[in-house]
Amino acid sequence: MPQRLLLIDDDHRLAAMVGDYLRGHGFEVDAAGTLAEGRVRLAAGAYDALVLDLMLPDGDGLDLTRELRAEARTRRLPLLMLTARGEPTDRIVGLEIGADDYLPKPFEPRELLARVKALLRRAAPDPAGDEVLRFGRLEIDLGARQARIDSRPCELTGHQFDLLVVLARSAGRVLTRDQIMDALKGQPLEAFDRSIDVHVSRIRAAIEDDPKQPRRVLTVRGAGYVFARRQDQDDAG
Repeated sequence: MPQRLLLIDDDHRLAAMVGDYLRGHGFEVDAAGTLAEGRVRLAAGAYDALVLDLMLPDGDGLDLTRELRAEARTRRLPLLMLTARGEPTDRIVGLEIGADDYLPKPFEPRELLARVKALLRRAAPDPAGDEVLRFGRLEIDLGARQARIDSRPCELTGHQFDLLVVLARSAGRVLTRDQIMDALKGQPLEAFDRSIDVHVSRIRAAIEDDPKQPRRVLTVRGAGYVFARRQDQDDAG
């Protein structure tokens, strides 16, 4: 059964071209030209991923992203943002509120295809099955693709969960940004916009619920990050 994508973009010519290209690679694609139409389609059916333009005639795609991440049904929906905005700040804001990836316009259809496939691979069930990584109050359930504190689910996007797993599987060892990028192979991220730093900040907010406790994910200045086996040390360096 083909995977189903929703494309929300008011550029009808671009949407038609992208839709035809993705359909030619085996996807089922629905298109919407406004946020209102996109909301209707999202409410009426299930999608495997969303490709969302930020600048739309009836609002900002960032607003829809916030709505989707606030709802349980769409919290984990893989989401790729498209936009003509070129400022790094726009990318950071998009990632901070829950986008999994970001592609500036103009773009090559092949790159969009590669990024969509990467999003869907990350969302697929983990072959590790029922493996659960445990660190004190924190559980990382690989099969369910869920992190929990005292059995309470943590709000993480699919990409943030994968990044947490990379760090946790190397607990106690410093990982550079390059090593993290390599471990997340097949998952396009631009190091220059420091998106890893943004995602780590979101992970910390999700899994470190007690401000009186030391951090679980530590910054090693000038080197990278380390996942602490025990929360008994401050940021290194």
